[in-house]
Amino acid sequence: MADLSVDLAGIDTPNPFWLASGPPTNTYGQVARAFDLGWGGAVWKTVGEPIINTYSRYGGVNLGTQRMMGFNNIELISDRPIADNLREIALLKKRYPRHAVIVSLMVESRREVWQDVVRRTEDTGCDGIELNFGCPHGMSERGMGSAVGQVPDYACQIVEWVKEVATRPVIVKLTPNVTDVTYIARAARSGGADALSLINTINSIMAVDLDTFFPHPHVAGKGSHGGYCGPAVKPIALNMVSAVAADPRVRLPVSGIGGIQSWRDAAEFIALGATTVQVCTAVMHYGFRLVEDLIDGLSNWMDEKGYARLEDWRGRALPGITSWENLDLNYRTIAVIDQAKCIHCGLCYVACEDGAHQAIALLRDPERTALGADAPSDRVNGGAWRWHVQVIEQACVGCNLCSLVCPVAGCITMQEVPTGQPPVSWKEYAAGTGRLAVRPEHYVPVA
Repeated sequence: MADLSVDLAGIDTPNPFWLASGPPTNTYGQVARAFDLGWGGAVWKTVGEPIINTYSRYGGVNLGTQRMMGFNNIELISDRPIADNLREIALLKKRYPRHAVIVSLMVESRREVWQDVVRRTEDTGCDGIELNFGCPHGMSERGMGSAVGQVPDYACQIVEWVKEVATRPVIVKLTPNVTDVTYIARAARSGGADALSLINTINSIMAVDLDTFFPHPHVAGKGSHGGYCGPAVKPIALNMVSAVAADPRVRLPVSGIGGIQSWRDAAEFIALGATTVQVCTAVMHYGFRLVEDLIDGLSNWMDEKGYARLEDWRGRALPGITSWENLDLNYRTIAVIDQAKCIHCGLCYVACEDGAHQAIALLRDPERTALGADAPSDRVNGGAWRWHVQVIEQACVGCNLCSLVCPVAGCITMQEVPTGQPPVSWKEYAAGTGRLAVRPEHYVPVA
């Protein structure tokens, strides 16, 4: 079995799977139960005061049969007294010495306040602290959370205050509600941060009830912007994790967060440079036992690939991320339809004809006679004729749309075709040092 243990900035953990700061890490009982089931670490729900929550605070977006594809909350940090939180954290660390116990902190932006709470927190014996510079709602209106994380100078200053007294690793949790997350990451590095975690939640309004015109969630008919998370945010998180992990001016260990609910999700974050991953929404949906699938799946995949340790492949995908101007303009793919798998639904034809590049022909089977643009579209689904779709290779630009909308796995694949020309990037082409291969002729001129 592969060795899943990791060291993030000096914090040892038996596996990379941590609970993110949030509702699942609000009490001793929750975190202890999670550790018993296999979670390697936990970031205690953000400690601070005074906190009074509203009675409606969560919202969800469904996609087809997928519940909570996106999730939103207007819940604040822990509303339990600081003393109660610290007492339970000390007990947790004493009873689970091998697990990583991190404490998330958010207090008003004054040096003495930050240094006081850091000292009190470290007295618990915790393994590290995470500075919450990311929550976008409620506390940001008081000058905390993302109000700090969106201003590099503020972020750097507070990290410096914390590092003056901290004896344990300091992780800075970054907000995605910025134009370029690397600026804040560099500021945290300048302040002395030992590691970074990202992403926190994204500013959002979830929905509007069209009968009452109340936002969702609402509190007595009114709502507020909140923090968006769940599976829908994973692509955004992957992009930001890769940007920070690849930035030569950052060079700090990263704990990846954002839409992780399977071992594959976790592996993608690690392949883009994350050392550990943090999970919250998926646990709120499926419970702590999720970790069993995370551990089994990742370790089985590593065994299959021949990786003994996470370090053997961590960051392996980073060299594949580049800017658009470096992509090979002579790399060409076209769509290929497996006619034996086609169910003749016509989705690929409609998508390509109306939404892309008009590179799929709709033919009448068995005659396979090309129909004109005025062919009755209602014949595509359930009409009297059976239709045959065929890629017009000279028009296909390899955009992938048909393969994305096709409901049958493996029916439409994108396949590379040789162009006879060497690779050329936009930079090379613009500089006159590269030559473009012949490109598809699309967009038929209107007479």
